[in-house]
Amino acid sequence: SDAPPDAATTHAWTALGGDPALLERVAYRPVSGGLPARLPVAELARATVGVCSLAAAELGARRSGGAVPAVRVDEGAVATAFVSERHLRIDGRKPTNFAPLSGFWRAADGWVRTHANYPHHRARLLTALGLPAHSGPDDLAAALAGRPARAVQETVYAAGGLAVAVARPGESEIPLAGLPLIESRRIGEGAARPLPETPLPAHGPMSGPTSGVLPTSGVLPASGVLPASGVRVLDLTRVIAGPVATRTLALLGADVLRVDSPRLPEDPDAHADTGFGKRSTALDLAAPEGRRTVEALLADADVVITGYRPGALDRFGLAPDALLERHPGLIVAQLCAWGWSGPWAGRRGFDSLVQAATGIAAIEADADPDAGG
Repeated sequence: SDAPPDAATTHAWTALGGDPALLERVAYRPVSGGLPARLPVAELARATVGVCSLAAAELGARRSGGAVPAVRVDEGAVATAFVSERHLRIDGRKPTNFAPLSGFWRAADGWVRTHANYPHHRARLLTALGLPAHSGPDDLAAALAGRPARAVQETVYAAGGLAVAVARPGESEIPLAGLPLIESRRIGEGAARPLPETPLPAHGPMSGPTSGVLPTSGVLPASGVLPASGVRVLDLTRVIAGPVATRTLALLGADVLRVDSPRLPEDPDAHADTGFGKRSTALDLAAPEGRRTVEALLADADVVITGYRPGALDRFGLAPDALLERHPGLIVAQLCAWGWSGPWAGRRGFDSLVQAATGIAAIEADADPDAGG
């Protein structure tokens, strides 16, 4: 195509340090009404998939010695994948996405967004507000209605719970200006671990469909071997963002092992939606046996991906610097809600809270959070 490269795709590919010459390999098959929104959600979604697909095509080409093929992204498939939880059925039922105490609530001077999907977060929210453990939505609404939104936010966070004051359109509770899309750095002198010269065949439970959110064309070489086959990924993430990233690597052929704590089990519906193509286990990193097991897994891993708040895993020796000191050449990727610096860096967070605190939720609800559920 003679059309200039898509702006969002260019921005994301540049942030990753990709070769600008490869951008012309990406093309999109458009669809109307796939992800309706006031903000450019569809553009962001397709760019994300386009960049991921191009990187996968480049990886496959490098490992097989061929040229990077063209990649064509179907925007209809992208739109479906980005709302996968709405299409998922578990034994015939729809998954539960939010608990009764997770949502938007009126405060004395605005709105508050809570997140109480996990039992421990629900308990901390109620304790912070002085409510009994059996409290329901009506009790929570009554407790929040007479309190200022920011006071609720700070009180709940101080108790280890999750609540944010909902920002108005165009405003934000946290400073965002100048934050890069992606931050990367090389730690130490170790080179990345060598991969097989050609991708290994997809195998066992790691093999899966090659269509859907990532296009078969370009991603799947003529040999029929997936580009990330043989790459071993240790998945220390939870909820949505991290597990979707590792689900994507599994889709590309990587051997992904998801590790959760038996003390804080994942929501089973979320786990079902994001667990396709992965192995899964529970390990108590606070126990010596769990630490020994994860260290043995690290010795064989090529990539580690974490999705906990900054510093949360450091006490287990899983900070990037500590990991690479013990395992030179390992690739470590991290995701967090509020950024790596600033007053909110150490706070717990989820996508729904980030949207509320940055003004996204208010924009999408036309300045009325109640309209967005």
